[in-house]
Amino acid sequence: MTTNETKPGLAAILAAPTLDADMKKIADKVLRQERLTPEDGVALFEKGEVGFLGALANHVRERMHGNKTYFNRNFHIEPTNVCVFTCKFCSYSRLYKHREEGWELSIDEMLDIVKKYDGQPVTEVHIVGGVHPKMNLDFFIELIRKIKAHRPDLHIKGFTAVELDYMFRKAKLTTAEGMRLLHEAGLQSMPGGGAEIFHPDVRAQICHDKVDGEGWLDIHRTAHQTGMVTNATMLYGHVEAYWHRVDHMEKLRQLQDETHGFNTFIPLKFRNKDNEMAHIPESTIIEDLKMYAIARLYMDNFPHLKAYWPMLGRSTAQLTLSFGVNDLDGTIDDTTKIYSMAGAEEQSPSMNTAQLAMLIRQAGRSPVERDTVYNEIRDYSEVEFSEEELMN
Repeated sequence: MTTNETKPGLAAILAAPTLDADMKKIADKVLRQERLTPEDGVALFEKGEVGFLGALANHVRERMHGNKTYFNRNFHIEPTNVCVFTCKFCSYSRLYKHREEGWELSIDEMLDIVKKYDGQPVTEVHIVGGVHPKMNLDFFIELIRKIKAHRPDLHIKGFTAVELDYMFRKAKLTTAEGMRLLHEAGLQSMPGGGAEIFHPDVRAQICHDKVDGEGWLDIHRTAHQTGMVTNATMLYGHVEAYWHRVDHMEKLRQLQDETHGFNTFIPLKFRNKDNEMAHIPESTIIEDLKMYAIARLYMDNFPHLKAYWPMLGRSTAQLTLSFGVNDLDGTIDDTTKIYSMAGAEEQSPSMNTAQLAMLIRQAGRSPVERDTVYNEIRDYSEVEFSEEELMN
């Protein structure tokens, strides 16, 4: 499905005599639904004009999803920002020896956060944080079981591959054994954090001491084999080259061909506030939009492309909806600190359902509430909201 608005734009761009010959060949591939090569991916970064990329990505987005833009009602629990690892891009964590500067939540404190949402129609709790040596596998299994006992209908999405790698190694379990125990306790899906850039040369510069790219991929492969769906991310806009980005997406695309277990790809913008990479300029909005568009074109076997609105800011998130994005994450909760501490646009990242639905409608899209695995719950295209709902 392609709207009347986008048809002329795409046709005009593809017919322009100034269009680069390589870009024309790539566009023809996309329109024929042929897979792009890594060489095509690099060429798009090097030669693709933002208008061309946006029109082409929007064509793919609307072919796949029409005018729908998904969101869910979720909240985050961040057990701790104390961490044994020293990622140079991180503004969030505090080393264990400086743990008095951070926070550590008990199981009861985290259950109290869950109970705050009793009676509210949230569908997902997202649990992710630092890697704390005392918050081990048994600790989190107990937490998951207690959440499920209190609210069985709440979908639990939790733990990056970085957290899981540490948990499993400390418990002296294989990845398959550890994943099975968590799944049996009630863990239903995983977020995509910790992927950063897979290439070892980049990881050596920005996150040398945590699980490597192959380890990340293996943990997600095992999660898929265990029966869980997961997301995938890429941290872009720091020391990596364009080919590193394409190499990262290619590895994800190959794993998706193998397992079909990924829901969503989420490019994450590097933010440079209060971290060891503060000297590196952040990417521009134009570069951000190009990143999303190329991701939509390249990641042909990923059903969804998500822009995490608290990190980008609301206006830029709206723009991404014309550059391949069909998901803006969720209503979230104002306790989310991972990106606000790094200088994200949204320092208090919380919107209610009415506000998020209107944000999507203002961009000319149809807001559809989903659950974690993209079952549609309600279409908000025609819902009328009160002034109070939009202000709260």
